[in-house]
Amino acid sequence: MRTTGLAALSGLTAALFCTAAQAERTSYPLTIENCGEQVTFTKAPERTVALGQNSAEILFLLGLEDRMAATAFWPNKVLPELEAANSKVEVLTVEFPTLEAVLSKQPDFVPAMLLTLMGPDSKVAKRADFEKLGIPTYLSPSACSTAQTGKDAYGSRGSLWTMDLLYQEIEDMARIYDVADRGDALIADFKAREAKLRAEFAQNDKLSFLFWFSSPSPADDAYLGGGNGPSGYIADILGGTNAVKTEAEWPTLGWEGIMAANPTVFVAAQVDRNRWDLDTAAAKIAFLTSDPTVSQMEAVKSGRIVEMSGAAMNPSIRTLYGAEEVAAQLRTLELP
Repeated sequence: MRTTGLAALSGLTAALFCTAAQAERTSYPLTIENCGEQVTFTKAPERTVALGQNSAEILFLLGLEDRMAATAFWPNKVLPELEAANSKVEVLTVEFPTLEAVLSKQPDFVPAMLLTLMGPDSKVAKRADFEKLGIPTYLSPSACSTAQTGKDAYGSRGSLWTMDLLYQEIEDMARIYDVADRGDALIADFKAREAKLRAEFAQNDKLSFLFWFSSPSPADDAYLGGGNGPSGYIADILGGTNAVKTEAEWPTLGWEGIMAANPTVFVAAQVDRNRWDLDTAAAKIAFLTSDPTVSQMEAVKSGRIVEMSGAAMNPSIRTLYGAEEVAAQLRTLELP
């Protein structure tokens, strides 16, 4: 999807030129409301440590790599068009960092994309850990919009996630760093790309998608994209539905349940972290096509298996890129 990304950046540059004169400058001190907390900034951050791929990539898209001290937690490689920006910033780890590692970079701002990275039960850090040190924090609105029932470690959603939560995050970041023009342009670009996909696939309402993130092994239950999460939103953009109807953000399901869901299209996630046997899309596809039972599913027999970045299944800017990835492959398939 390099061509799509480069075209998007070209359009973004043009949009920046058009909106620069209209954007309102940030006045400090700035106080914003974030996930039920008031966060105050006396100036634009200069040593940000971004916890999570989405938090980092938003800042890269806003051209803020020179304000970043480090990043952590990358289930996938950075977008190709952001490689140059990413190369200028230290990656602490592609997994969960320690609080000590984060603090060693002397951050003056720490945004995070997931509750597991900076929530009340996080093993990495809690917002209070940074607040005690006078370090402002920010939690993605997508993360704190899930309901924490105690049954699902990653929460659940009673209604479909939308990019509106992501647009709020981009707008907040742009205000914090006094680059509102860049934020406006980025949001406009994403909205145009989403509208284009919706128009193209509006008649696709017979399709159901099953989004398979990963599994520790073929014998284990599969981690799937929940019905109302970003995966469901991708299905909605492409005119279809998520074959998994649970409200859990990351449900696990055995293969009997997956076969009962009977999706029209399998979406095999490519996860680059190399933690589990079935992280890669190639390993998933090899299992789907070789298992004596699973291989008899209609979607598999008909070759309706597509690949997508696993990062797109998290509520993030990558969700739209994932929809574009799937759309490109759907155009080559013979659909029912």
